[in-house]
Amino acid sequence: MKSKDFMNSLTGMSLAELNDELVAAKKELFNLRFQNATNQLDNTSRIKEVRRNIARIQTAMTREQKAVN
Repeated sequence: MKSKDFMNSLTGMSLAELNDELVAAKKELFNLRFQNATNQLDNTSRIKEVRRNIARIQTAMTREQKAVN
């Protein structure tokens, strides 16, 4: 998914939904790191992509929190 498409999908979400997305992304990152450590990961660029998606989710959460206040 392109970064703009990902950000557009995040803009309509509530804080609870964003938090759920963040938890899922962090779990995925943990699993990818574990696979990388055991030499089972084929696509190592996925780690970088997930890390950036986590940052995008956190940015969307910050925007939502500022909009509420």
